[in-house]
Amino acid sequence: MKKTLFAMAAVVLITTTACSSGGSKSTDTASPSATQNSTGVTTVSILAKDFAPDDPNVQKLVKGIEDGMKAEGKNVKLQITPVQSGTYSEKMGLLLQSGNIPDLIYFQGGDYQFATTQKILEDLTPYIDKSKYVKASMNPYNIERMKNYPYLVWLSPVNSAVPVVRQDLMDKTASGKAALENPTIDNYYTFFKDLKEKSGAKYAYTTAGNLDELDAMFGQAFGLTTTWLKGADGQFAYGKTTQFEKEKLEFYAKLYKEGLLDPEFLTKKWDTKEKAFYDGQAAIMAGTQGKVIDLYNSKSIAQNGAGAKVVPLPPAKGKAQGYTPVDTSKESRGFAISKTSKNKDMAFAVLEYMASPKGQMMDKLGFEGSEYQIVDNKIKLTDKFAAWYPHFVESVINFTPDKEFDPTTPYFSEPAAKSLKMFESSSTKDNTFIIPADLTAKWDAATAVYKEFAADIVTGKKTGADFDKFVQAWNAAGGKDVTDYANKTIK
Repeated sequence: MKKTLFAMAAVVLITTTACSSGGSKSTDTASPSATQNSTGVTTVSILAKDFAPDDPNVQKLVKGIEDGMKAEGKNVKLQITPVQSGTYSEKMGLLLQSGNIPDLIYFQGGDYQFATTQKILEDLTPYIDKSKYVKASMNPYNIERMKNYPYLVWLSPVNSAVPVVRQDLMDKTASGKAALENPTIDNYYTFFKDLKEKSGAKYAYTTAGNLDELDAMFGQAFGLTTTWLKGADGQFAYGKTTQFEKEKLEFYAKLYKEGLLDPEFLTKKWDTKEKAFYDGQAAIMAGTQGKVIDLYNSKSIAQNGAGAKVVPLPPAKGKAQGYTPVDTSKESRGFAISKTSKNKDMAFAVLEYMASPKGQMMDKLGFEGSEYQIVDNKIKLTDKFAAWYPHFVESVINFTPDKEFDPTTPYFSEPAAKSLKMFESSSTKDNTFIIPADLTAKWDAATAVYKEFAADIVTGKKTGADFDKFVQAWNAAGGKDVTDYANKTIK
């Protein structure tokens, strides 16, 4: 899904130790053969997942960046580095391993080895410290991640799920209002039963392939407030090996047995999950707050009418209340600058320009006369806007257009804006950490043991009586070694 997501948060400063000469002007004034051609234009090579050289929107964006930066005295040429089709992180990794290392690189996984093992990624801390617009566009979670892992910057809201229900289906129940006002586990359970019995939906909740999106609603209510939970003995245990997880999985098993959870949740993909929601088979699904919820809302209304707008749901209330805790160990994706680049300052200048007011207008809205028009001194989005999405700055923290949006084409629909506010007020910080390379295989093996057991207990192949055996298997697969590391690492 190309339209992505946004969130609002306070702006604070980054204060990490600089270990680079970033921000100096020396690299941009080196010999022409190193950084500039004979006309004084600095070429910055860029590798990014959605930067296809033959994409007309990308071509338009690149020209807009070059023209905009030139108007500000930075004569730059963006040179797109093509990547073979296939899994982006794998193909990108092969390209970098071959020695073809662009100046500006977008990672979507696979960055850790290049940052820590091969050490070819620049520490971005000093660049950000000296920036104006990049720094102003970061939320507190971005800042925390940069402190822990200063090689990727991604000006985006947290990628976390917020559940939504179709308004038309909720209105057919007597319990929907009570669930919204007092979202206890029991009230949600009653609401789920009402949806199945009275709304016409075949089941209440659908999810794509795992339990993560269901956890967004119920995880903290069962006491899973962080990935690692401190016990009475002062030691940390993996939350999914505790009694809290056992109680949660038994509750999910009840939902599954009573037909309240999509019976095909293990095989659903994101597209079939969404189809089930739009077709009315499922009443509830989860999506990333902001723009994804915006898409869900517009598609649901387009297919089912204005009464089918989506309603964001609060997280369940129990032992605690909150959506999935936010991982701050590192950015899972984002832009990096190569240590081998001779154009580091200009590469960061591209990021800085795109975070500026002019850059954000172009990145988020496209171009006047195409993706939007100015009508009665207001921004009116056109049909072409549906094919436009931001490549550099998804956050709206520092997004301040000089004109209001036409009320008929708002940037955010009411449900999307509400989901942002709900997540902001109900998000909490996790205590996850980067798994070191020597424990990665063990962690993957232990995670596979959990996923298999969780699927089996929810679908009725196993019961809570098997939980202790699962914990033993999880520890034997490598979980014990990771737990030992966690107790040395978490402060």
